[in-house]
Amino acid sequence: MSILQAATTFTPPPPGLTVPEVVLDDEFDHPTKLPRNDGVPCLIDDLYGRKVFLQDLRLSTNSMAKAFKKRWNIGNEETVGIVSPNHIDYVACVWAAQRLGALVALMSPALTETELGHQLKIAEPSLLIAHPTSLNTVINAAKKYGLALDRIVVLDASTKTNGNYLTTGMLVEEGSGLPGITFYSAGYFEVQASDKIAFLCFSSGTTGLPKAVAISHRNVICSMLQIATYNRLQSGATPRYKPGDVCTGFLPFYHIYGLMFNLHFMIYSQVTTIVTDRFDFLKFLKNVEQYRITHLAIVPPQAILLCKHPAAKVADLSSVRSCLLGAAPTSAEIIEQLLNRLPGIDLGQGYGMSETTGAVSKWPIWQKVGVFGSSGRLVPGTFAKVVKPDGTLAKIGEEGELYVKGMQICMGYYKNEQATRELFDDGWLKTGDVVRFDEDGELFILDRIKEFIKVRGFQVAPAELEGHLLAHPSIADAGVVGIPDEYSGELPLAFIVLQPTALEKARNDTNASAALKDEIFKYVADAKSRYKRLSGGIVFTDALPKSPSGKLLRRVLREQAAQLKRPAVAKL
Repeated sequence: MSILQAATTFTPPPPGLTVPEVVLDDEFDHPTKLPRNDGVPCLIDDLYGRKVFLQDLRLSTNSMAKAFKKRWNIGNEETVGIVSPNHIDYVACVWAAQRLGALVALMSPALTETELGHQLKIAEPSLLIAHPTSLNTVINAAKKYGLALDRIVVLDASTKTNGNYLTTGMLVEEGSGLPGITFYSAGYFEVQASDKIAFLCFSSGTTGLPKAVAISHRNVICSMLQIATYNRLQSGATPRYKPGDVCTGFLPFYHIYGLMFNLHFMIYSQVTTIVTDRFDFLKFLKNVEQYRITHLAIVPPQAILLCKHPAAKVADLSSVRSCLLGAAPTSAEIIEQLLNRLPGIDLGQGYGMSETTGAVSKWPIWQKVGVFGSSGRLVPGTFAKVVKPDGTLAKIGEEGELYVKGMQICMGYYKNEQATRELFDDGWLKTGDVVRFDEDGELFILDRIKEFIKVRGFQVAPAELEGHLLAHPSIADAGVVGIPDEYSGELPLAFIVLQPTALEKARNDTNASAALKDEIFKYVADAKSRYKRLSGGIVFTDALPKSPSGKLLRRVLREQAAQLKRPAVAKL
């Protein structure tokens, strides 16, 4: 294999456009752009039922931008930070800042004061927009960072002040009465959109301190249009996502999966997103029934709940037509169980990362169900190669690190030249993921390079063992890490969350707990090579540490494993 490229042709957008110009304005033209149906809401707040249409978004975006300009003179090259869970006015805040040429730093509301302070030092915002639930943390971090408190705005539709702080509702009201201004346009200022930063998205921080991924306007626009092209969002075709469809909206908007697919792509494709501030499984099931949701955008832990939670067995999920799994690989076992729970749906996986502005691959529209274990095929306009440890290119079926190119690939890490140099190799982005392609171009993600467990020289992929464990009827969730061993180098250790019935037995009976560990050990030993056995131990736990996007925080599990005096090891 030399270099792979997507089979579907991609029409790049015109140069010099900003994200809000593409989504909000009528001048933009592209084969995937459909006639606007003004009767379809872009967003619905699941808490209050408030509907927001495109004309509402345009008005609130433009009004807020005018208020930003008048009060703080926000302009080109400045940074506006947003610290908030999902909110129906989130995207208007984003586009208002970008209308003025500012870049937007997206920050998690779960950050501690110290963590937020680290990100503020990188982003250097001149204005912070905070959700009420994050306000105290933002205030304390801003004081240490040195940002004046009158440059904090509360993300709230109310037109009354929140304490001493202006609200976004007040700014929209104020801006609606201000005269018009000239909004920023990369084309007008003769700046290539590929050189103009739209977002700073912070990496998940699984290795070291989080870095700010610099994503350009052109990256965002191309990623959105690549997915639109791949899903045949054009006149005369039968698209997977149709105007008037309804999609879940609990993926965090500050994470690239939620930002690009669940927010920007859905608004562009005229699919209504049900905005949910946080994931609650029972609420999710209720929303599917109430809003007749047609598309699920989820991560593996949510797929596991759909397969195994008792409430899912009696919920009305008949409206669901398709389900996209992203953020982390999902095992073939879980895919099969999900199909049993939701028979007849379109179902498949996608693969991407913050550094690729979302999608690199996705299951193709001509497959009702994606190939089990595959993350789909390259999206239009994407090139890939697989590099073996010795630097040579892998052949079809061989494993190696995935390198990618395309118009959606990020600019690098903001204010971190060394990390940016390490990220690229002669223009190719090094993903750090071990993969293989089959002869049909299907991409299989095997594991992160740094997450392989080395057992007597053999490489063990934790994801493989986790996928197998999740098929066991007593297991609700599982995470596998390596622990040091004098003889083998490392041994696999499994942290396991039990199903309620099994958990009750294990808690009340020591012998039953030991017997279940032996059963699980044998379950793996009977199906896997000897070096893949859970010889490092089996630990029952109440929950696994995960990022807001649903990725298992294996680093935290390793830290927990290091604190174990004597992991319980089954014998066989």
